[in-house]
Amino acid sequence: MTPIEFLAAFREARASAILRTDRQDLARLAMDAAVRGGFRVCEFTLTVPGAMELVREFSQRPGLIVGAGTVLTREEARAAVQAGARFLVSPVVDEAVIQEAEKLGVASMPGCATPTEMLRAFRAGAQLQKLFPAPANGPVWVTQSLAPLPFLRIVPTAGVTIENAPGYLKAGAFAVGFVGSLFDPADITAGRFDAIEKRARAMLAALA
Repeated sequence: MTPIEFLAAFREARASAILRTDRQDLARLAMDAAVRGGFRVCEFTLTVPGAMELVREFSQRPGLIVGAGTVLTREEARAAVQAGARFLVSPVVDEAVIQEAEKLGVASMPGCATPTEMLRAFRAGAQLQKLFPAPANGPVWVTQSLAPLPFLRIVPTAGVTIENAPGYLKAGAFAVGFVGSLFDPADITAGRFDAIEKRARAMLAALA
């Protein structure tokens, strides 16, 4: 999958499921629940124990597009793509990681907190700009940033909920990413994967 193909698929999906947990034994089951709920774009942050194996496993499933998050080095980028990641996400703007993603032929999405950082990421070659951390007035921030910089593809993640996600898309966000609001740590620990599946369905329905 080329970056252009990924952009088209992500645009259609409108949302990604982003898993960050320290429970290696439950991570697979949590993402399984999100997939059953309808998510087709999945991200495992590299802070998840055994994340590379999970990327490898889920990337082999038909119909899923799997990426790696919290990618901080060229080495991590190469390992993630070798495992099957089709997009790389970072919490910061790091030109080395962006350049490595381009070299590897996958999309990159660095974390940006200001329009200046987003423009810097765009000029470095990042196809997407992750809004991280998300400001309190997120949708308004997106609208105001896109007014002078309409070529950006902004993807809010932290702080995105079923309540504010539609507003982000209406404001012009390219897509959104659900993290803790989808993967409630208490549900993961208690094994309430049916609750995660139910939330996944509701979140995607809210964006339809």
